[in-house]
Amino acid sequence: MPLTNLIRRACAAASIAILAATIAACSVDPVTKQYLEGENAGYISGEFRVTEIAPEDRSDPVAWAGVTEHGDDLTSVDTAGNVTVVNFWYAACGPCIVEAPDLEAVWQEYQDEDVSFVGVNTYDQAETAISFAIDNDVTYPSIIDVNSGAVKLAFAAATPIQATPTTLVLDREGRVAARIVGQLEGPSILSTLVRETLEETA
Repeated sequence: MPLTNLIRRACAAASIAILAATIAACSVDPVTKQYLEGENAGYISGEFRVTEIAPEDRSDPVAWAGVTEHGDDLTSVDTAGNVTVVNFWYAACGPCIVEAPDLEAVWQEYQDEDVSFVGVNTYDQAETAISFAIDNDVTYPSIIDVNSGAVKLAFAAATPIQATPTTLVLDREGRVAARIVGQLEGPSILSTLVRETLEETA
């Protein structure tokens, strides 16, 4: 084979390799891809995972704001100084339905302490979220985030949110202290994370 043809083939192979690496480097997680394409339901099955973050390793406080299913403004200022549980969910998500009683149980356990619970509905309008709360005896508020995605994006800047449901525990400063990916396997793990975060020095 002539030398010029060998050089051309080598250059072509190198170009393909560079292109593949570029595409891989620019790839996004499935939920981000759904957001960009307007498909922000975001349920991705996967293994249940719990990640705790030591105080010295936590990111900056997350500032967030939204409107609840009842039309009330709710922001990080309203929960400042509390340990805050933030649960990302939507009504047709099977694991979200199954874990709803566990979330409510932990909320009932800690609602008289310095603890706040906030749902972030990533897919439904207010009427659907209200019906879900009634059907599943959920008493804490949820922000309706489907139109802007602003709350989800605010938290995604601090911690990966690649599946629904995802539950975050924020410390008293509003920093992410723990992340639970996937359906809660009972209330005990979340309760322990809330208790440990409460007991940290403010």
